[in-house]
Amino acid sequence: MNRLSEMNRLPLMLLVMMSLLASRRDGVARVFSETNRMQLWYDHPATLWAQALPVGNGKLAAMVHGGTSVEHIQFNEDTLWAGQPHDYSHPGASNFLAKIRQMIFEGHGAQMYKKVAQSNFMSLPIRQTGYQPCGDLYLRFGHEEVTNYHRWLDLDTATAGVSYETGGVTYTREVFASYPDGVIVVKLAASQPGKLTFTCDLDSAHTNHTVQLIEGGDLLMQGTVSTRTFMNDLESKLKFASRLHLTLEGGGKMVATNGTIRVSEAKTVTIILSASTSFVNYHDISGDPSALCEQVIKLASGRGVAELEHRHLEDYQKLFRRVSMELGSSDTEKLPADYRISHLGEAEDPQLVSLFFQMGRYLIITGSRPGSQPLNLQGKWNNKTDPPWESKWTVNINTEMNYWSAEEANLAECHLPLFDLINDLAGPGHITAREHYNCDGWVVHHNTDLWRGTAPINGADGIWPMGGAWLCQHIWWHYEFSGDREFLKREYPVMKGAAEFFTGYLIPDPRRPATNTWMITNPSFSPEHGDDCAGATMDNQILRDLFGNVIAASEILGVDADFRSKLKTLRAQLPPNQIGRFGQLQEWIEDIDKPKDAHRHMSPLFGLFPGNEITPYGTPELFQAARVLIENRGDPVNNNGWSKAWKMCLRDRLHEGEQSHLIVTNIINHDAQGNLMFMRSNTQMDGTFGATAGIAEMFLQSQAGEIALLPALPSAWPKGYVKGLRARGGFEVGMEWNGGKLTRATLESMLGTKCRLRTGIPVRIENKGKEIHCTEVSPGLMEFATEKGEVYDLVAK
Repeated sequence: MNRLSEMNRLPLMLLVMMSLLASRRDGVARVFSETNRMQLWYDHPATLWAQALPVGNGKLAAMVHGGTSVEHIQFNEDTLWAGQPHDYSHPGASNFLAKIRQMIFEGHGAQMYKKVAQSNFMSLPIRQTGYQPCGDLYLRFGHEEVTNYHRWLDLDTATAGVSYETGGVTYTREVFASYPDGVIVVKLAASQPGKLTFTCDLDSAHTNHTVQLIEGGDLLMQGTVSTRTFMNDLESKLKFASRLHLTLEGGGKMVATNGTIRVSEAKTVTIILSASTSFVNYHDISGDPSALCEQVIKLASGRGVAELEHRHLEDYQKLFRRVSMELGSSDTEKLPADYRISHLGEAEDPQLVSLFFQMGRYLIITGSRPGSQPLNLQGKWNNKTDPPWESKWTVNINTEMNYWSAEEANLAECHLPLFDLINDLAGPGHITAREHYNCDGWVVHHNTDLWRGTAPINGADGIWPMGGAWLCQHIWWHYEFSGDREFLKREYPVMKGAAEFFTGYLIPDPRRPATNTWMITNPSFSPEHGDDCAGATMDNQILRDLFGNVIAASEILGVDADFRSKLKTLRAQLPPNQIGRFGQLQEWIEDIDKPKDAHRHMSPLFGLFPGNEITPYGTPELFQAARVLIENRGDPVNNNGWSKAWKMCLRDRLHEGEQSHLIVTNIINHDAQGNLMFMRSNTQMDGTFGATAGIAEMFLQSQAGEIALLPALPSAWPKGYVKGLRARGGFEVGMEWNGGKLTRATLESMLGTKCRLRTGIPVRIENKGKEIHCTEVSPGLMEFATEKGEVYDLVAK
């Protein structure tokens, strides 16, 4: 087997030369490295779980290791969690709210938690539950000595594969997860008849499971979650099942004994895998997972592998192929992906950046589909019964970051599971609002799990009631991009409920004169920095965003005039953004920022990104103060993957393409695992998703009513194109550039709205060959009318 990994310290160009020589000796290597630029390929199997290659269909997710002696496919079902239906709210917590607020106003936020909140205000139990692995499929071949080994993930076909030779026979495996049919499919083949022999078996990390052979020759695994989360004493009650069905073509034998299937003397074999749980919804776990698996397997196996693959590709590619990107090429493309990643920075590899962008889109498609749970901290790929931070939904940035690119990267359908979560949270969130704050509406703190926990958890940093408000930003985004009035009408009540909570929660700041008071949050927290506090800058920015969106939605729908007026008044009473003594955007009401505070959270910069209230043209002084604050947070590439990704998006909004390029290069080289999937520090995926948004925003931004083309293009990519990105107002955009300047662009108007455009250079706008009249709104900003369904060409003058 080729083992270039043992020579990882060799200079990059020497590795490139060795790869070129290898490709001349080995035609297979040439195929994998050159003909499909949407492939990640490797010359060795995964040695760690986090190096395996992911497939998924939203509900099911699997990691394919690519072994030759033993293939390990670890798989998950996205509703398999520890615990059981449970309300985490703390009855009577509101009795202690006044004392909590008093201590914070008196400057005792640090002591408040230990003296009051820890025993009287926090979630019961104090921790939420964890996402669980489901099972393991093992295929045992016994192929020890092999040559011409290749392992790959094809992003264009959503297929993970392996190919190698032994004993004069070429063996191949391909794995894909079908969304239309709800199964994982494994295709195995030998280049010669009668040479494919292996055994397969199922296992699970949960000790309470059995595997048995059932009628028809299938394997059925059944079990119950057998773990509890740290500091959470809820008994785990979810049941799960997985079913395995094999089909042989071109001869061969199949014998099943003791929960294992042995295949011998075959040429091609198809394995179909299903998995399900007893989860019906967050308060009902009465489902029959074995019956569900049987139904899915029966339908899928009746179609045959060719039809399964056709349906999979047709469904997947209509999403993935919407966006294409070309940033340039280099000889490093001829190296396996892990070597390209580890040597990025020694030389430019622009195609690796575009591959990283498309990997983010791939993971959104394979991890978040209508009917599934939304993407959690590990996406849907988890092999631990005690995963980092329970692999749940952390809504003080991480869950939102997972979906920052969903609309702009033209994957709006994949955004829908997040809206289902938000609607679920409104129910438990209403109980928490009442029990903890004696308020109407609904509230979510900084984490939630499958059981839709909404109360403050973990510790002092958990007393942050802004999670639901931030999540509602995504509802408004979906409307801004789609213009879907029926969607807005359906989701408006949950947005209104989030705002309604704060009409009762906000209180006057007693430290200010009554004639000029501010309405502020208390208790709260500036994630995850400092002590419990009142009126943190991020809170005010999130609330201005939420109130503004609810006001706009009520106007569009023609409802709730009185409530709208109330929100307008309350919004005007929120503390404004403030510039501190160092010229920085303040993080708190008090000017207590430290000039060199390299904290990982960029909380007070919410208004710059993902918000839009701080802009270079609308608020130039605040824009400069935001720049000072991000500089004070330290080197652009300090901290971990998700923090760097947020910094990248902020640099984009500051129009600092060189800094953004520096960050994404560092994320890929320093933080990304060799599969471009996880961040190395904690196997989270939020940094990957955040960087996907950061790359998109280098080319296209659409906030504050304007569309900006190439606002943060770095000099490293002087020539290229991107096609299929989406902009607010219902536009699909394509751009070409050369010499670092825009040369041509197209905008397809989906809604027929007016377009306000910044291009950086003078352009002529045409529709069907005729020049379109434009109005110059301000220097560099033009406006023109569009018609629904028409395409507008922008040509540099």
